[in-house]
Amino acid sequence: MTRLLSGVVMAAAALAAILLFPPLVLRLLASVVALAAAREYLHVLHRDGRAPRALPVLLLVALTCWWMGAPTRPDVLAILLAGLAWLAIEVVFCGLTVDRAAARFLAPWYIGMPLGMLAAVHETSGRLATLLLIATIVVSDSSQYYAGRLFGRRALAPTISPKKTVEGAIGGALLATLFLALAGRYVLPAAGVVPLALVGFVMAALGICGDLFESRLKRIAGVKDSAALIPGHGGLLDRIDALLFATPAFYLYVERFAAGGS
Repeated sequence: MTRLLSGVVMAAAALAAILLFPPLVLRLLASVVALAAAREYLHVLHRDGRAPRALPVLLLVALTCWWMGAPTRPDVLAILLAGLAWLAIEVVFCGLTVDRAAARFLAPWYIGMPLGMLAAVHETSGRLATLLLIATIVVSDSSQYYAGRLFGRRALAPTISPKKTVEGAIGGALLATLFLALAGRYVLPAAGVVPLALVGFVMAALGICGDLFESRLKRIAGVKDSAALIPGHGGLLDRIDALLFATPAFYLYVERFAAGGS
C-alpha cells in the first residue's frame, strides 16, 4: 500500500508540474531534480565513505541540466570541455584515480543532460509531447513487468537484475513501440507511423539499458536502493533510471522533426 500511495503521489506531482508550470519553472525544477539524483549517484559511487569535493560535480550537473533545457540548441562542446577540465583537475591535483574521477565526470552526462532535454521538449514541443515521452517509458516499464510475470522464462541479465526476463523485455519493447506509433500521431500529427514506431522501440531498449545500468551501479556498491527518499520506491535515481537513457532518443527525434520533418 505504501508503494502504491507513493507512486500515485509522484505521478500526480509530475503531471501537475508538466501541465501547470511554465517552461522556465519546469526547467528550474528539472535542475533541482538533477541535483538530487546526482547526490544519490555520488552516494552510491562513494559507498566506501570517500566522497571528495561533491559540490563542483553537483554544480556541473545542475548547470548542464539548465543549459540543455534552453529552447535553442546548446553548445554541448562547452559542457564537455568543462567536464574534462574538472576531470583533469581531480586526477592531477586532487589525487583521484582515473576510473574514479571518470565515474564522477559521467554525472553531468548521465543525469544533467537527459533531464535538461526533458525540459527542452517541454519548452519547444509542448506539454503533450512531454507527457508522451514519459508515458512511453511508463508503458514500457509496466509491460515489461506484466509480460515478465506472465511469460518470463529466461533471465535477461541474471547477475545484474535476476527478476528481469527476455520475454518481459520483448513485451515492453513491443507495447512501447505500438503505444508511441499510435498515440504519437495525435501529439505530433505530421509525424509518420514508422518513424514513431522506431523511436518507441529505441526508447524501450534504451530504457532497459538504463535500468540495468543503475542496477549494476547498486550491485557494485552493495546497496538495494540509491536512497530511501521515496517510501516503497527507494531513491529518486531508482525511479528515473530508464527515463535518463530513453529521453535523448525522443529529444533528438523531436528536434529533427520540429526542424524539418520526420
